[in-house]
Amino acid sequence: MRTYCIFNCYRKFFKNVQTRKYSSNFEYETKIENIRNIGILAHIDAGKTTTTERMLYYSGTIRSMGEVHHGNTVTDYMEQERQRGITITSAAVSFPWHGTQINLIDTPGHIDFTMEVEQSLAVLDGAVIVLDASAGVEAQTLTVWRQASGYRVPRILYLNKMDRSDADVNSCIRSVREKLQATPLMIHAPVTKEGKLIGLIDLVTCEEVIWTQGRGQNYVRRKVVEKQDGKNWEKIMNSHRQLIDTLSSLDDQLAEIIIQQDSLDNIEIPQINDAIRRCTLKMSGFPILCGSSYKNIGVQTLMDSIVSYLPSPLECNRIYKSFDSELAARAFKVQHDDQRGVLTFLRLYSGEIEKGQKIYNLAREKSEQTGSLYVALADEYRPVDKVTAGNIAVVSSLKTTMTGDLVTSTQTSAKRARSQLARWLQKPGAEELMLPSARQRLQALDTQPSTEELAEVLLGIGTTVPEPVFLCSIEPPSAAYQSALESALAELQREDPSLRVSTDDETGQLVLAGMGELHLEIIKERIIREYKIDVELGELQIAYREQLLGEAKSTLDVDRKIGSVRQAVKLTMSAKTVKGISQDKILNCVVGRLDKSGESAANLSHVHPRTMSALQQGVRAALQHGPKLGCPLVDVQVTLHWLELGRGTSDSVLGAGVVQCLRKVFEEAQSAVLEPMMSLQVVVPESHSARVTADLARRRADVQQVNTRHGNKVIECIAPLSELLGYSSALRSLSSGLASFSMELRAHRRMSPHDEHKALKHVTGF
Repeated sequence: MRTYCIFNCYRKFFKNVQTRKYSSNFEYETKIENIRNIGILAHIDAGKTTTTERMLYYSGTIRSMGEVHHGNTVTDYMEQERQRGITITSAAVSFPWHGTQINLIDTPGHIDFTMEVEQSLAVLDGAVIVLDASAGVEAQTLTVWRQASGYRVPRILYLNKMDRSDADVNSCIRSVREKLQATPLMIHAPVTKEGKLIGLIDLVTCEEVIWTQGRGQNYVRRKVVEKQDGKNWEKIMNSHRQLIDTLSSLDDQLAEIIIQQDSLDNIEIPQINDAIRRCTLKMSGFPILCGSSYKNIGVQTLMDSIVSYLPSPLECNRIYKSFDSELAARAFKVQHDDQRGVLTFLRLYSGEIEKGQKIYNLAREKSEQTGSLYVALADEYRPVDKVTAGNIAVVSSLKTTMTGDLVTSTQTSAKRARSQLARWLQKPGAEELMLPSARQRLQALDTQPSTEELAEVLLGIGTTVPEPVFLCSIEPPSAAYQSALESALAELQREDPSLRVSTDDETGQLVLAGMGELHLEIIKERIIREYKIDVELGELQIAYREQLLGEAKSTLDVDRKIGSVRQAVKLTMSAKTVKGISQDKILNCVVGRLDKSGESAANLSHVHPRTMSALQQGVRAALQHGPKLGCPLVDVQVTLHWLELGRGTSDSVLGAGVVQCLRKVFEEAQSAVLEPMMSLQVVVPESHSARVTADLARRRADVQQVNTRHGNKVIECIAPLSELLGYSSALRSLSSGLASFSMELRAHRRMSPHDEHKALKHVTGF
């Protein structure tokens, strides 16, 4: 029998540890193969933040555990997070565990903040998916799983809240198989005594792990034996054999060992662990662990599994090897700090970064000077002189670097890496290592991509930002605060790319566009609390889209004198609907142009870059305002048939001409309104389900399926967002506060003439 006391293992590191403070330079003493960069992902309220808090406590990084409901956890440091008990922004922490350094990012679970998850996944090597053991796979679990698959992030699953009376392991396993289409590797089973969770069975080692007195620091491992455990031993051995059998169907090396030994009972524990690790890294199987973070059970074994099964930086991110020993780092978060200014979080893939170092941004194609250098523990920052590959660094003073940007040491390093990547792509099997998103971008190109295009696709330069679903105006208390408000919104927009800020052409009002009601509400609260501007938000509006019904063509001829300069533009343009057209193909040229010198050009590649920029800006501006509701047009291809420019004609006149011409085209082609449709999941007690279902029918919801879970009805449907405004209050009233719901954008769908007329009346008032 072996008893473990967690703090004894790290006493030499943490003699002078203070609450929420680092106590040693462990991150510099750790070799890169002993680093794990992971994220915690889950549906809202599954227990991500509580699990992170326990990890920090058991690793000795903090002296006392906070609780979400008390508003004193390390990673939920924003005032809005502590008031609401939810995670709004991702937080990075680092801690040691058994000789390994774990860099962990705690992410939000609410769909309104899914951009935070997307940004984090781009720089993670592995992830822990937390499931509520009483609910299994939920709506947001599917979303984060899909996001993680897009970035090829290996995952382990943690069944949290196993202490609940309605926790059901078998139901969770079934939902993983059916909803996630994943092969579960069950390596833990719960141990209960008198209906109370006291520990778990390790199905790899066939040991019973029981948590004893204290706050979860102490636990006892005991080998399960036939003589003492009887029928329980037989059940555990069957589960052990089933695990090995599943592994052998996924891992050829383990299958060979089983064939040689002709038995499932004599496989050595390291061989089983190696097979689990290989399956996890290949994502052919996913380990499933059990525990209850709130009851302090199973967190240490979860950390052991992170170390054992998830990859080190050396086992992934192979494309960054093209930078050799030069710096390669990706920005995944920008934050404004009152004392330190703009802070940019960087994940280092190769090389190292030093305080005050000059860096080159590949996306912006410009160099920047860094300021101070830090490592982060949520909202606390410790100054350092150097951070090495595999770690997360925080730098100050970067003015143009945005989320998703890739930085290196110099422009020369960037060119060298691009060339190496282009050569690497020619090798057999190279495409298999590409992210699915990169492969899709390559397939979308009509022509053979250049070396630069290949490198940008492979390196994932640029961030895909989801389309907003809600709009509202924002007003300062007086005109004196207008400039301060614009500065505040610029800072918040840099922190959160899913927030869009624009100015209404007709009213001059500032307009916010966001991912949901909560998203915009949090933005308002932050402006009031952090920037001391008592703003007001206008009525929420739905982010409708428009789509052309037909095809039209128009010619614009402008010839007038502005000041002493003659401005002359003649252009012919047409537009039509092309489903799923990419941004780089929106503007097309089929005939040519006559430039200022009278020479014709065969296609857009011969148009002067400055003229091309004016054309593209004009097209983008025109597409923002459809002919029916003034909403952005989607799936439109614009064709330039003819262009004549008089000598001295300004770019602004050309851009305005493009907008004017396209407005005529859009009016002639006519448009239909598309409304955002949401995937909605409602969990309601059976006693109230009839009322909720009837209400959903009134809201034009299309019910997909209804399941039963522990006396609750789980209703999954597709509903128009316009019918779900204020649904939280309505559902609370219908169910006496017992129901919950979650939703995410599914697609935009064309409205019926009747519904379109209602939307037109609501938006315009006519």
